[in-house]
Amino acid sequence: MTDMFEQQAARRLRQVAPLADRMRPDSLAEFVGQAHLVGPGHVLRRMIEDDAVESMILWGPPGTGKTSLAQVIANETGSEFVWFSAVTSGIKDVKEAVAAAGDRLALHGRRTILFCDEIHRFNKVQQDAFLPHVEKGLLTLIGATTENPSFEVVSALLSRMRVYVLKPLTEEEIGVVVDRALTDAERGLAGSRAFTLVPDARSFLQQVAAGDARTALNTLDVAARLARADGRIGKGHVEEALQQRALLYDKGGEEHFNIISALHKSLRGSDPDAALYWLARMLEAGEDPLYVARRMVRFASEDVGLADPRALSLAVAARDAVHFIGLPEGELALAEAAVYLATAPKSNALYRAYGRARDDARATPAEPVPLHIRNAPTKLMKDLGYGGGYRYDHDEAEAFSGQTHLPARLEGARYYEPTQRGHEAEIGRRLEYWRERRERRTKEAAEAEGNA
Repeated sequence: MTDMFEQQAARRLRQVAPLADRMRPDSLAEFVGQAHLVGPGHVLRRMIEDDAVESMILWGPPGTGKTSLAQVIANETGSEFVWFSAVTSGIKDVKEAVAAAGDRLALHGRRTILFCDEIHRFNKVQQDAFLPHVEKGLLTLIGATTENPSFEVVSALLSRMRVYVLKPLTEEEIGVVVDRALTDAERGLAGSRAFTLVPDARSFLQQVAAGDARTALNTLDVAARLARADGRIGKGHVEEALQQRALLYDKGGEEHFNIISALHKSLRGSDPDAALYWLARMLEAGEDPLYVARRMVRFASEDVGLADPRALSLAVAARDAVHFIGLPEGELALAEAAVYLATAPKSNALYRAYGRARDDARATPAEPVPLHIRNAPTKLMKDLGYGGGYRYDHDEAEAFSGQTHLPARLEGARYYEPTQRGHEAEIGRRLEYWRERRERRTKEAAEAEGNA
């Protein structure tokens, strides 16, 4: 009797729930997407079919089916599904859930799937509390996260769980989800009245959902209310329901680093169109424009360098412009810098040169400064030979003395090797000329010393 009342209550709750919740699949047959995991012969399907589900982490963008898949796994394996939230659940709740799981297994032979939504929001103490129970197999832990579990899940727990990556749904898969919601009389929109989604509205919804089934269904739900008069859902209804969809971006999360990486690599790859797109993605999502500007300043030195010495000046000018006028006016200054950097000749010779010099500086931290280039502000220092034999380059022919300036142990070391791109080609010619002159003067000095 209790089960019947519980089932009736669950049905009533489902009827008033948002469309995305009502349309959650109950079985693998209804589940859409993630064929690489749940398709015939693939790892999760085999695990479910063999009734050998292990603790796991489902990692993927919003709306890709993480919660739904966990519920499907529970349904298909006849397990109790217990939902946990980092916001509302504490250590006491974990202990109670574990005790209940033990009783359920002992008395009824029914296993428990403990689902931790947004497991990356659980702190270390909360995550550690799951560890002994996962090890004993008393329950199966399924964590869902939009963030890289390598950074967000404690290593001890992560090592005992398998990580499965969920992908954004394709437009075709979004179409399947939408069509099912339109025709399902029990859970979908067809239960209230007949709705028609016109072709261009359907295509538009498939595109703007960007692989997020929840976004597609929530937008469809609102659009249907707007079209209630005649039941015909047009593109205008979808656009109005959508309003200004939040871009997939988390300034503190993995997507932040993915997109700044995409911008950096687009600049390096001399692709101004891609650079402008990723720049716009960041700014439209609310990224701090000065953060973007700082990355461009770094790029100007790291990837353009002296192939175009003006690149650094323009990047710094863009930073100053954004700081001075803010957004949205400062967007164009960043766009100008992005296009300039993308189209500039590229060289990482300066970046590599400094890296090599830094390595030698760390390896030889106590190498003495050659006497002839030491400062000699006192008589004692002069008497000790500080500055002795130094030749003032401006007084030499072509303003070049040819003296060495590195410690004796590092004499002849070459850190900066310019490319033949852009301005560095001219720098390379100068360096080669000076090296020849230095070698000639070193040889002449050695011969003069030998004849003395």
